Amino acid sequence: MFPDHEEQDFEMPQEIFVQKDPLICKFEKKGRHGKPVTLVEGFEGSADDLKNISKKIKTTLGIGGSEKDGVIIIQGDNRDRIMKILQDMGYKTKRVGG
Repeated sequence: MFPDHEEQDFEMPQEIFVQKDPLICKFEKKGRHGKPVTLVEGFEGSADDLKNISKKIKTTLGIGGSEKDGVIIIQGDNRDRIMKILQDMGYKTKRVGG
């Protein structure tokens, strides 16, 4: 239609998610068959983002865990190490308990 008009690729601007409240890292010894776990609660993003964060923590620390109902469950008491990883990823964290 317009010979001197070049077609341009248009990319949708990527929406940047901002976490409003800090992620809460707490240690729990009861309720998981007596095994100690670290819980990361308060994530406000998508389920895929939660999965990616969980995977990053598990691979970095070389330990098992899962994510369920918006909570990341990591084996053992690893609050300090998990908080450091989350802070390096740009999240605010808050330590709860002991």
